[in-house]
Amino acid sequence: MLKKIVILVCDGLGDRPIKNLGALTPLEAAKTPNLDALAKEAECGMMYTLGRCQVPGSDVAHLAIMGYSQHEYYSGRGTIEVAGIGINLRPGDVALRGNFGTVDDNQLIIDRRAGRIRVVEQLTQSLDGLEIDGVKFVVKPGTGHRAGIVMRGEGLSNAIIDADPHKPGIPIRNVTPTNNSPKAQRTAQVLNKFLEKSHEILKKHPLNEIRKKEGKYPANYLLVRGAGFYKKVPSFEERYNLSSCCIAGGGLYKGVGSFLGMKVIKVPEATGLPDTNIKAKFQSVLTCIDKYDFVFVHVKAADSLGEDGNFEGKKNFIEKLDSASKLLLNLPDDVLLIITADHSTPCELKSHSADAVPILYRGNGVRTDDVMAFNERACKKGGLGIIEGKHVIPHAQNLLGTLKLVGA
Repeated sequence: MLKKIVILVCDGLGDRPIKNLGALTPLEAAKTPNLDALAKEAECGMMYTLGRCQVPGSDVAHLAIMGYSQHEYYSGRGTIEVAGIGINLRPGDVALRGNFGTVDDNQLIIDRRAGRIRVVEQLTQSLDGLEIDGVKFVVKPGTGHRAGIVMRGEGLSNAIIDADPHKPGIPIRNVTPTNNSPKAQRTAQVLNKFLEKSHEILKKHPLNEIRKKEGKYPANYLLVRGAGFYKKVPSFEERYNLSSCCIAGGGLYKGVGSFLGMKVIKVPEATGLPDTNIKAKFQSVLTCIDKYDFVFVHVKAADSLGEDGNFEGKKNFIEKLDSASKLLLNLPDDVLLIITADHSTPCELKSHSADAVPILYRGNGVRTDDVMAFNERACKKGGLGIIEGKHVIPHAQNLLGTLKLVGA
């Protein structure tokens, strides 16, 4: 009988047919014998994380998959991002997520990720601890080009727009309040002053001088978004009576685990980047499933490669994922395995889309179907049909026999 759950979320795995891949998606074009073997022993289908015609952000997508409605529990991406970095929020703090990006002299965005700069500790150190109008800024490195930012002081609000317009080729946005409260106005004013001061510091930073000499994009602007306050939510264990842990390399996904009260497991070679050690993550899964009832494991890079339009790189990374997935073929008999994605990231769009993603449930007693491969078109024919993210955990509960009876 099934008693435990492993869920593997492959970030941005879904895609659209690509002419240079013979009108196949990267997942269809990749050689995936292990994922296909899992699909043959599973019930498969497709999932719209937030529902049809909704383009999911990774934060709300993961909350939906875990059964937490964005309308009830989401408090801004910043709170989740800083939780993953390990910053403890205090009452009244405003948290933001940031990218180190590249702007020109007119503050036109050239690259939102500064050429995907990998190490930003020197940059965050130059900004950490700045104080403006009585507000202290805590700035810590995230994964790759990312950073977590906390505004700490009196009279702050998260009712502000993003400075990051989310697209290159246009100017950065002046932060403005979304309501007329004095707190929101003060927060916007202070944050704008901080971003201006940070820009001056970053322009002159020795690391950026080196990058320019090497012909690389300088990381000369901090693009911030996702302002939020800390919000207490019921833990995953409280909601589902399942002890849980999280295995991830990216700060946001560690943050999701931390936000939901999961034990975040450290895997030294889990980077959240294409060079991440997926086998080490999956080996950790095999260890953790003895101690925990629910293991959430996240693999990031397919999303980043999709955002870069790198379809060959995405295909190759999927093959790396498949190679490591051989370890998942031998999970204990009482473990239900779920494999899916949080959203599609089509290489042609270089951004998230509302396209459905494949999903499979594999374990003893699962009603298998005739699907013979794990990809978008194959899983569309599966017995699970089309579901939404909010159905993922309830369907698992059904397979474990823990769903409550409706009616008498």
